[in-house]
Amino acid sequence: MVFWIVSGALALVVSIILGLTLLRGRVGDKPPAAYDLQVYRDQLKEVDRDLARGVVGPEDAERTRAEISRRVLSADAQLREGGDSGGQPSRGGRVAALLLVLVLAAGSVGLYSQLGAPGYSDLPLKSRVAQSDAARANRLAQAEIEAQMPAADLNPEATPQFLELMERLRDTVEKRPDDLRGLTLLARNEAALGDYKAAYAAQQRIIDVKSADASASDYTYLAELMVSAAGGYVSKDAEEALRSALERDPRNAPARYYLGLYLMQVDRPDAAFRTWDALLRESNPNAPWVAPIRQHIEEVAWRAGETDYSLPPLPDAPAAATGTAPGPSAEDIEAASEMSTEERDQMIRSMVQGLSERLATEGGNASEWARLIGALGVLGDTEQARDIWTEAQGIFAADQQAMEMLRQAAQSAGVAE
Repeated sequence: MVFWIVSGALALVVSIILGLTLLRGRVGDKPPAAYDLQVYRDQLKEVDRDLARGVVGPEDAERTRAEISRRVLSADAQLREGGDSGGQPSRGGRVAALLLVLVLAAGSVGLYSQLGAPGYSDLPLKSRVAQSDAARANRLAQAEIEAQMPAADLNPEATPQFLELMERLRDTVEKRPDDLRGLTLLARNEAALGDYKAAYAAQQRIIDVKSADASASDYTYLAELMVSAAGGYVSKDAEEALRSALERDPRNAPARYYLGLYLMQVDRPDAAFRTWDALLRESNPNAPWVAPIRQHIEEVAWRAGETDYSLPPLPDAPAAATGTAPGPSAEDIEAASEMSTEERDQMIRSMVQGLSERLATEGGNASEWARLIGALGVLGDTEQARDIWTEAQGIFAADQQAMEMLRQAAQSAGVAE
């Protein structure tokens, strides 16, 4: 209420000052016509000085004097008739003053009611932090937020063959609930199908089976699936998964991105800005989290009080981001042919593992998946190559060109139907 009293009083005082000026019809001690007379008299003196210096001729000077004299007579008549008001229309001044009061008083109140926040008190830093802590404490659990979500829409591009494969995969995992390879395939393909709830259930089972050996990437992917299932809401369970990921790897990029999203949702733009700004400056420009961060970070910076923030320029992408992901190429395998069998297998398996982990955490294009299938075939790991081929079919089912590339790799590995 104090705010309304103060703002109303200020608007009224300003309106009165401007209104009195309009009602007086002049500014200063003299009527407007008196100022006009003074200007015209100075102009007559200026004409005489110009004539004396030879700047103007006698005829031009005479014409100018006549025009100025006419204006002097008009201003003098207006001054005599208008008196103190100087001939200004008093009725118009009163109407203008009244309209001014209405516009300033009523208009400012109406404008604030639309653009401002009536009824809200000031929020000092201590209060904002307290509210954020309360928002964290009252964060909904995953099951609670999912209960408010509509039923998930499955991928309409899923082919009958893919759905059949999914049923077979689910049956296999049900019979072998501790099979990490089957669980990994199930989590990835349920996500590709659009059933994120089933996907994160499989991913949670992976973490349970691995127990203390569960990695930061395992927890990050669990949080990502939970956020997807909740329509972008970072639930209490998803936050716990993110914290677990960052305990294992404080520099895990996807976890830091989702942590920034969580901080925004609990009204901590200051912490969200610090998290996203550092991540943005460290990341490959083609990383999947860079585009959404660049889209929103300027607003986050403004909310955090960083008024002079500007987006850092995009650096050139390193070669690894343009489709040359780590993994054994044909040249790598050829070079390994001169090694002993044990050395060759160890080198290739190391590169295969790096590529497999990157595709599992960050995804990749069809050529990278084809490379992984081919490398597994070279190693003779046909079972895993077949699993990867099955998973790739679910991801790239709608892309005929990609499917042809993957099919050729699967045929070379001996796992194509």
